[in-house]
Amino acid sequence: MRKNSLKTERRNKIRRRIRSTIRGSAEKPRLSIFKSNKHVYLQLINDLENITITSVSTKTADLQKELKDKTASEAAKVIGKTLAEVAKDRGIEQVVFDRSGYKYHGIVKAAADGAREGGLEF
Repeated sequence: MRKNSLKTERRNKIRRRIRSTIRGSAEKPRLSIFKSNKHVYLQLINDLENITITSVSTKTADLQKELKDKTASEAAKVIGKTLAEVAKDRGIEQVVFDRSGYKYHGIVKAAADGAREGGLEF
C-alpha cells in the first residue's frame, strides 16, 4: 500500500509543478488527461473562467461500440480524435497539453497523437 501512495504523491507533485506554468484560455484551452485503471478521460478546460469546455472519455455512450475489443492505447487514440473533432466544431484549433504528471508514453502519448491526427495543434 505504501508504494502506491508514494507513486500518487510523486505524480501530484509533478502535476502541481506542471500546472503552475500551464494555463488554458478560451482561444487556447488546456487539454487535460486523467487515466484510471479502467478508463481514460480527456477534457478541454478554460482556466481563466474555470469552466470545462468539453470532455470525452471511454465511458461516453456514443463511443462504446467503437471502443469495444480495443486496447487501452487504441481507445485513447480514438478518444483523442473524437475530442479534436468536437473542438474543431467549437472553433478551437490550438490547445495546451497537460499530461497531469503521467509519463509521456503509452496511453498518454496515444491520446496526444489521436488529438493531433484529429487536427489540434500543440
